[in-house]
Amino acid sequence: MHQSLSPASLSLAQQLIRINTVSRYSNLQLIELAADHLRALGVDVRLTFNADKTKANLFATVGADKPAGLILSGHTDTVPWDGQDWTLDPLGAVVKDGKLFGRGSADMKGFIACALAQANLYLEADLPYAIHYALSYDEEVGCFGVKELIADMKDAGIQPLACIVGEPTSMVPAIAHKGVYRWRCCVRGKEAHSSLTPMSVNAIEEAAKLVSFIRGMADEWKTSEPRYEGFDVPYSTASVGQFQGGIADNVVPRDAWFHYEFRDLPTADVNLMQKRVVAGANTAQAAMKSVAPDAGFSFEEICAVPSFLGSDAHAVTQLAKQLSGEKQSTLVAFGTEAGLFKQAGIDTVVCGPGSINQAHQPDEYVSLEQLARCEAFLQGLAKPQRIKS
Repeated sequence: MHQSLSPASLSLAQQLIRINTVSRYSNLQLIELAADHLRALGVDVRLTFNADKTKANLFATVGADKPAGLILSGHTDTVPWDGQDWTLDPLGAVVKDGKLFGRGSADMKGFIACALAQANLYLEADLPYAIHYALSYDEEVGCFGVKELIADMKDAGIQPLACIVGEPTSMVPAIAHKGVYRWRCCVRGKEAHSSLTPMSVNAIEEAAKLVSFIRGMADEWKTSEPRYEGFDVPYSTASVGQFQGGIADNVVPRDAWFHYEFRDLPTADVNLMQKRVVAGANTAQAAMKSVAPDAGFSFEEICAVPSFLGSDAHAVTQLAKQLSGEKQSTLVAFGTEAGLFKQAGIDTVVCGPGSINQAHQPDEYVSLEQLARCEAFLQGLAKPQRIKS
């Protein structure tokens, strides 16, 4: 018989969901709620801010005098719900039919609430290692906040051995995901009356050629890239998400831009992928510049979420399996902050309540049963485990 979710965890989850932390808004109200909860227990809190101080990361350590231990990581921002067909208030945190509804319930305020609710338990357990809380901003728009958090953690000389990222995996430990890299490509051509096309450089047409080049790369990966079995799509992918250009039908467009992304396998090299795109653009640029010297392509990276590759052999994965009761690990299609923690030299696993199938959807929810499993998992950390690298 599974334990039921504690009122403390449920209440915290509802409080967090009722705070609107869509990425375009501030997350400070949520961060202060979490900070106050931890400070009331005597836990010191470190905050790192974005440039205009409208958003913050929180890093806090239960057992600051203990050896390096385990990070419990979660992002505080959510995706918007504009235009979605909700039947319930996205900020209502309604409990109905054994489910907690609301934006961020699965992704990933349920995990954050369950983790915060265990802080006093960890203090009373007097564990032989530290438990670290890492709450970040702007994960949904490019994992920007956690990069500042990790840099601050390093500056402070804090060296955790392991990290659990509580993204929704239905409490099945996940040991790999693809990377997410996005670029904005701006194309400068030369305008002219549409009756004088030989005197112009059509920015839309040149952009479209490069889009086709990127699609050709994707087709190549689909047919020939070595497979990584276990992913829904076991090869790297590319796609163009936005395209804009031109001012009128009878004006050859001077400017165009588009956004494209790569979802790279952990075994792929995204730097080589982007170098191929730039090389393709450079090849096209020679003819463009012969008409207009300032014509050409420019690139801006707008998102860099590295792929993640953990291991079943890592102690933190073994620990996650033990605490979750799951015998097998899994791979997930979506990006997380796990790759950044791994790049920082911290063995990491992704494991949290709820399903990604509910995340970002209308009437997003997490089941109370999943939250109870998560709570039991986190309470298991209060029984001294041997966390090692």
